Amino acid sequence: MPVHNAEIAGIFNQIADLLEIEGANQFRVRAYRNAARTIGGLPRSVADLIEEGQDLTELPGIGEDLAGKIEEIVETGSLVQLEEIKRRTPPELADLLKISGLGPKRVQALREELGIVSREDLEQAARQGKVQQLDGFGEKIEQGILQDIERAKGEEERTLLMVAEQIVEPLVDYLREGGRVENVIVAGSYRRRKETVGDLDILATSEESAKAIERFVEYEDVEEVDSKGETRSTVVLRSGMQVDLRVVPQGSYGAALLYFTGSKSHNIALRNMALEQDLKINEYGVFKGEDQIAGQTEEEIYDICDLPYIPPELRENRGELEAASKGQLPQMIALEDLRGDLQSHTKASDGNASLKEIAQAAQDRGYEYFAITDHSKYVAVTQGLDAEGLARQIEEIDRLNGQLEGIVLLKGVEVDILEDGSLDLPDDILKELDLTICSIHSKFDLSREEQTERIIRAMDNPYFNILAHPTGRLIGERAPYDVDMERVMEAAQERGCFLEVNAQPDRLDINDVYCKMAKEMGLKIAISTDAHSVNELDYLRFGVGQARRGWLEAEDVLNTRSWKELRKLLKRS
Repeated sequence: MPVHNAEIAGIFNQIADLLEIEGANQFRVRAYRNAARTIGGLPRSVADLIEEGQDLTELPGIGEDLAGKIEEIVETGSLVQLEEIKRRTPPELADLLKISGLGPKRVQALREELGIVSREDLEQAARQGKVQQLDGFGEKIEQGILQDIERAKGEEERTLLMVAEQIVEPLVDYLREGGRVENVIVAGSYRRRKETVGDLDILATSEESAKAIERFVEYEDVEEVDSKGETRSTVVLRSGMQVDLRVVPQGSYGAALLYFTGSKSHNIALRNMALEQDLKINEYGVFKGEDQIAGQTEEEIYDICDLPYIPPELRENRGELEAASKGQLPQMIALEDLRGDLQSHTKASDGNASLKEIAQAAQDRGYEYFAITDHSKYVAVTQGLDAEGLARQIEEIDRLNGQLEGIVLLKGVEVDILEDGSLDLPDDILKELDLTICSIHSKFDLSREEQTERIIRAMDNPYFNILAHPTGRLIGERAPYDVDMERVMEAAQERGCFLEVNAQPDRLDINDVYCKMAKEMGLKIAISTDAHSVNELDYLRFGVGQARRGWLEAEDVLNTRSWKELRKLLKRS
């Protein structure tokens, strides 16, 4: 059975979580997290690299010990070390780290003081008022725990878009290589580039539908075949993801693609528009009475409804049909519109690449400019820079800029916003930079008013340029902190600051709704990878997908500008 990169990354992250709960050395924990990040962000399957005989120790942050563990996972599907840790520390404890306000020390305290090892245990203890009685907790944290647990109950199990890509794209390639299908595409929320996906719908056309279905169910990653017919089959992959394959006639391909791409509310609104013209739209085509008059392509279906083609990312029934009917659809941003990347990290803090390595990778991608923004020192685990360290890096960037051609390395930093709204580095070093990225990495549990005021006070600093990952969420891991984003956006606009779409697949922060809000306010957005390795530079496509879902055009995005134009925007008057 193939082992996906996401599975290897998941094992390493679980080891890191459990070791952290046990109070292990932070450098050891960090090594596993970095390895998970490296493997999770690789563009190719690690299993393929091993099969080709490549040396895994050449990967960033992977030494001989970790390389051996990766090979063990690929060969056996598991890791003996993880099983040993699980015998010491219940793996359910790692799930508690996803709850707001709970870090490793608090999780360990809950286990030791109250015998809590699961969400069920925690909920029961919190409802009985036992949690607030522990040192370092209190009533506020106890109520936050209950709210987080209750919120999670209503959420369906979904998969990060990047992980879904790693799972389904090899399956699509496998179907194409079999020669039994013509068109083949993944529809649904995957095609709409949502942050997470549920079950996956694959559509294909074929003159040999039964043989295409047969090839589908024979895929090596299929664990269970739920159903198998002449034109449709449902399987469950070893990852637990359910995948449907539907083989449709060429004449209905566009109608089926439209229907299964969704969203449901977009489809209903479009069907209602068609009914006003005595037309019926379903997954088989567009019908006038009993006659099919369209359905081969999505374009012709929209055209029959007197609409231009609406890109999948916009199909959420948030005004796109009205905008289309008025000829006011946005000319959505594309990856090639970006001239540079405005957040990255090197070995000077918690990145895996040297300054020269990541600069070379940015140059190879044809960027006009590329920002180096290592962490400031406040969060110890990032091993960030103090003022002296940043001054040395500024000199190093200046020297490297003298050697590079066609690209400018921007001198920057990701500086922590402290609880009182001050920044973690003094102004006399920040003024030497091309840009300052500001972010929150602590005190997520402040009240809505306190968190909002904290950010706005930070924006009063004349060297504040971009608010990074503005809501602090980690998808499926940590809820956004409570903040009034409308007030934050208004404050940013008044002060000449900007917000970021962080392209890390587990962040994608800000979300699409806030992107659209920013656009309507006239507030420009930066799309940045927050790359911690060379491979993560490719995450830019996820940020672009998020921006497209938020209706952003090139003019709405900061880093579509030339360096000359960008420099003017970053210099606050």
